[in-house]
Amino acid sequence: MSREHCVLIVDDDTRNREMLAEALRQANFKIELACSGEEAIDKAGQGEFDAVFSDIKMAAVSGMDVLETFRTIAPETPVVLMTAFGSVETAIQAMKQGAFDYITKPVNLDELILVAHRAVEHCRLVRDHRHLQHVFSERPRAASTIGQSRKMVEVFKVVGKVARSRTAVLIHGESGTGKELIARAIHDNSARATRPFVAVNCSAIPDSLLESELFGHVKGSFTGAHAFRRGLLEESSGGTFFLDEVGDLSPAGQAKLLRALQEGEIRRVGSNEAVPVDLRVIAASRRSLHQLVNTGRFREDLLYRLNTVTITLPPLRERTEDIPLLAEFFLARHSTEKQAATASLSPSAMQALLHYLWPGNVRELEHVIERAVALSTHTVLSVDDLPAEIRNSGGSHTDQMESLPGTLSALQREHVLKVLESTGGNKEQAARLLGISRRTLYRCLDRYGMSKSSSSSNSEPLDSAAT
Repeated sequence: MSREHCVLIVDDDTRNREMLAEALRQANFKIELACSGEEAIDKAGQGEFDAVFSDIKMAAVSGMDVLETFRTIAPETPVVLMTAFGSVETAIQAMKQGAFDYITKPVNLDELILVAHRAVEHCRLVRDHRHLQHVFSERPRAASTIGQSRKMVEVFKVVGKVARSRTAVLIHGESGTGKELIARAIHDNSARATRPFVAVNCSAIPDSLLESELFGHVKGSFTGAHAFRRGLLEESSGGTFFLDEVGDLSPAGQAKLLRALQEGEIRRVGSNEAVPVDLRVIAASRRSLHQLVNTGRFREDLLYRLNTVTITLPPLRERTEDIPLLAEFFLARHSTEKQAATASLSPSAMQALLHYLWPGNVRELEHVIERAVALSTHTVLSVDDLPAEIRNSGGSHTDQMESLPGTLSALQREHVLKVLESTGGNKEQAARLLGISRRTLYRCLDRYGMSKSSSSSNSEPLDSAAT
């Protein structure tokens, strides 16, 4: 761990309290102790804890009261309840009321340490996401700032840090992952936000026009130069200059751009006058610039100029837990724009979205939702409103989850496990993210032989799926 995480242990049994404390201290956790529920509630308002482990049965103030207090005062702090075997039903009820997890007594110390690591990591992610929401709260919400997956939270953290400086940033990611949106998020949250954000697609400018586009020209400098024109670099001075697909820049264009970045000035075509420019450059590429350097197709010195900080955007298939959030965001946006009555997605439609591999990433997801909103006449989008390639992707009906053959079944199992892990073992939330019923999720877990091993993370009793 990068720092000591503070864990509060609440138990009126002195021997048990000290045993748990010693085990967690040896695992490098900082420990605070409370010998009663009353003391724990007092401590709740005095400091910030990364996790709380509380016994349920205590005199006067119970662990349920401790849970309720922390849910009110510090809702981001995970509370793990400890209970004797005969009190498991009470613990399950507490899980429904917001407990992070529960462990049974006598406590298995290996399980204690494992749950503690999971709890503090969950707390870190929640606090990071809350901080980033605050960072972006003063700007219009965009798809680039939507995500709760671990990979996207890490991206948001870097965005929040680099936005404060004029450091050059290189954004790498597949087409459609939102590279320009992330660049705009950096600009919008920087001190340059009131100045221009100028974007140029390097693959779209012919080499013959590149110098004039970037540096501008004076009247009469070449055939067709009928008037003075400021270049894009000059237009972006004081703001942010975004080079999209910089790997497609020609060798001549790379040399001219490098010179401008090194000298902090440009010369318009047809003029010897040096014009100073205050540049903050953000570049993006779908291809590895390091590989292009190795093959002699990109200048190494330019790469070093652009690559002070690198942000790698994960493809949508690697952050499937963000698909429901993005889909709902795009649904609300396009329903409003088109004044449509569409308000939600059916479970089967959501499941189909979760199973599709999204080669076009976030951009493709938005286009799919926009198309469905435009063509649907219903308030709820069904799987039939989606394109054929998504309907046939293997996840359009919940019953298909139980009949996937061979390799596809293994992929399904991996996906279910990933989503279940992202929810901290909360099966009710996992089922909602997967777009299936709890009954179907339990049958899947039974088929994978997981229902017993994962019972300690259940959000409700296993047999409740049959009710």
